[in-house]
Amino acid sequence: MPLPTLLRQGSPLAEPINQLRILAECGTPPFEQTLAAGGLSPLRANGIEVLQVNVGKLCNQTCRHCHVDAGPERREVMSRETMAICLDVLARAGIPTLDVTGGAPEMNPHFRWLVAEARAMGRHVIDRCNLTILLAAGYDDLPEFLAERRVEVVASLPCYLPQNTDAQRGAGVFDKSITALRRLNAVGYGRPESGLVLTLVYNPVGPSLPPPQPGLEAAYRRELADRYGVAFNGLFTITNMPISRFLDDLIREGRQDEYMEKLVGAYNPAAVAGVMCRTTVSVGWDGRLYDCDFNQMLCLGLRAGLPRHIRDFDLDKLAGRQIVTANHCYGCTAGAGSGCQGAIVPS
Repeated sequence: MPLPTLLRQGSPLAEPINQLRILAECGTPPFEQTLAAGGLSPLRANGIEVLQVNVGKLCNQTCRHCHVDAGPERREVMSRETMAICLDVLARAGIPTLDVTGGAPEMNPHFRWLVAEARAMGRHVIDRCNLTILLAAGYDDLPEFLAERRVEVVASLPCYLPQNTDAQRGAGVFDKSITALRRLNAVGYGRPESGLVLTLVYNPVGPSLPPPQPGLEAAYRRELADRYGVAFNGLFTITNMPISRFLDDLIREGRQDEYMEKLVGAYNPAAVAGVMCRTTVSVGWDGRLYDCDFNQMLCLGLRAGLPRHIRDFDLDKLAGRQIVTANHCYGCTAGAGSGCQGAIVPS
């Protein structure tokens, strides 16, 4: 089908409504129809175990696969006031985990305050880190800060080979990432005896599904230890979502239909039960609520009648809510499944 060339920020095609249209016109069945055919519709939440908070789109990198379209030029940053409301929700609703993401979440000027307050109330805190931020001026003491507060670090490293990582995230990123991993190791991360959890994240470089997570984790562990002396606790494999910059690449190469057909062909109904939206609520930088971080980037808010902003959070209404879906959801249910906690179905 004829399409404009790129999804550059600011172009008409970059608008979420246009991305949704492209995915709907790829010749694949609507995701909701596929759910219904298997008796899995409507998809509903099953409690709230994680409050995932996107504290902004500001980032020190511009990665080709980024579904947030984050970068150094972005100015969307969560205020301390909105963070305070998130903390109040954690306390009132008894949600056990705060999952902090971005952009590079550490670049939010209130990041450390948010983390310290959440840990003080006994919540498990996850920092979704791009690694290179740990080498930037003003951030180089972050490994110690995170270790002192026993924050779990989930760090993106698309491959254990330099050329593949740099192709996705920019020249020199792999070497910087290895330096950052060594700094995390030096304060105890990745060492089983320390209890400081370091999880790496793999994304395919191109339009393909991730390989089985256990085998890839073993390869990462062997290669990173032998080549660089780096240790970590686990690996998440995450499917590239066909939105934002990755959709841009697909369109530029004329492969958007091919990729969607691949996702639909690999649809796994067993993965549906474990998709992250069933136990997570996503909070945008401006406090708006979504079923997941991917819906957030497509401006797919919660269903009518549900709270739309963190200040209106209502656990009773949200814990069993019906989830908003669209064709990008095939990305979370293809193969072994995919989400912020990696593969869903054991390989």
